[in-house]
Amino acid sequence: MNPITELLVCHTCRPAGAPREGVAAGQQLFDAVQALAAETPGAPQVRAVACLSACGRGCSAALQAPGKYSYVFGDLQADAASAADLLAAAARHQALEDGQIPWRERPEALRRGTLARLPPPA
Repeated sequence: MNPITELLVCHTCRPAGAPREGVAAGQQLFDAVQALAAETPGAPQVRAVACLSACGRGCSAALQAPGKYSYVFGDLQADAASAADLLAAAARHQALEDGQIPWRERPEALRRGTLARLPPPA
């Protein structure tokens, strides 16, 4: 059985030039992901994190699971479409033994927004 994929969403992300007041775009993205995950059978674990160090490319999110490749994505919008893209990628990551999602199988926004693909620990 494949390890459970965890979807991390930076809830503190604010796009460049966004005002510091009000709800952060990252929090809005996290809320959208969480709402959609609640309606999706078999959805991955979703966790808000304070920072993924992708501040110049916010909103950002990551996928990880023990023994699998990890991904960091940026340039995401704080909307339902990005939430759906992230959950689709997480489902694919979960289904793959090594978690390595082929570029052509990633949603378009995640193809453009892939910041890193990290190999599993040795």
